[in-house]
Amino acid sequence: MGAAPRARAARRFWRRRDARACAIVVAAYALAALGATVARHRALAADRTPRYQVADLSRAYQPPGSRAHPLGTDGLGRDIAGRLAQGARIAFLVGIVTSLIALPIGLALGLCAGYFGGRVDDAVVWLYSTVASVPGLLLILAIALVAGKGLAGVCLGIGLTTWVSLCRLIRAETLRHRELDYVQAARALGAGHGRILWRHILPNVFHIVIVTFTLRFPAAVGTEVFLSFLGVGVQGEPSWGAMIASGRLRLWQGAWWELTFVTAAIFGLVLAFNLLGDALRDALDPRAA
Repeated sequence: MGAAPRARAARRFWRRRDARACAIVVAAYALAALGATVARHRALAADRTPRYQVADLSRAYQPPGSRAHPLGTDGLGRDIAGRLAQGARIAFLVGIVTSLIALPIGLALGLCAGYFGGRVDDAVVWLYSTVASVPGLLLILAIALVAGKGLAGVCLGIGLTTWVSLCRLIRAETLRHRELDYVQAARALGAGHGRILWRHILPNVFHIVIVTFTLRFPAAVGTEVFLSFLGVGVQGEPSWGAMIASGRLRLWQGAWWELTFVTAAIFGLVLAFNLLGDALRDALDPRAA
């Protein structure tokens, strides 16, 4: 995609109010995650317990509205606002790390399968068909348990199992592009396979990677939340899934705010990313005017 098509796509994107609103929401979550990361590393560097982990039973179950704890406290007196921000940090870490694992795998395999065809295509199709035939959550749980409980195991499990859809899309697009005139001209001029793939075909299919990232990011976050809710995910940190697991046990005591705020945080992030992905897909559509 050249400079002019990119500019037209950017204008189409920013003309949409919902796209601008979603971009602002995602940026706000990202800033919260960045601030939480800085606060956590400062506490660790000073060799002290992070503020969001400090328990104070005298302040347990404080409702929202106080200056010190605007979103209230949990059953151990820990600040819910700070823990929500740390949950955003974990969510962005999971979304980004799993994308760095899954997207290159799906992109490279899809390009090779679509361009070379033949036995290479057969091998890639067999591989992603095999991975897709296994229940996704079961495969993620198996990889996460083998790699060990914690954030690394969760990221590895999600990353190694969520590349299939991108691989299929890239393969289909590459099959179409390899027969177009610009690829045939590059071959006639003596360009090698690597140059054709990475310099000619890749820029014309990369918009699929961008859209796929915005759609799989919330899916990865949702998977991490579910795994942490089951106790397989992040250990010793305030993941949103762990907060849901603890918050639901306190509903009978009338402490509704922890579960409410963490559910609203997940809903806001997932909705913003999904709408952002739809807007990007429309803006990057080469058939759009």
